[in-house]
Amino acid sequence: MDIKTKDYSVCYDTTTWTVDWQGSLRLSGSDEYAPIVDLLEQVTESQPPSITLNLRHLEFLNSSGISMLSKFVIKVRQKKNISVVVQGSQKIPWQGKSLKNLQRLMPTLKLELE
Repeated sequence: MDIKTKDYSVCYDTTTWTVDWQGSLRLSGSDEYAPIVDLLEQVTESQPPSITLNLRHLEFLNSSGISMLSKFVIKVRQKKNISVVVQGSQKIPWQGKSLKNLQRLMPTLKLELE
């Protein structure tokens, strides 16, 4: 399951249960984020024991994207049988503050900032 454009890519590795994000996501609104939401829903429906979101190479995510990620974390939290690991980079300014907020939504979420 991959989504690739000239600006960004979101790719799911079924062997490691990892969603790799790269580039810059500046989409406007939930309609444009729908393909990514669909990919994340497919990942969740496959019931992996853990889902890793590797955001280390995602240079930019706008407020619509942060909202989409937050909704995903809330959905997974309700499942109770899937753990979430979010990998980020302290070198990318938006990640430090925004990714910590995901832990507030799901206290069991493991945040790895390098």
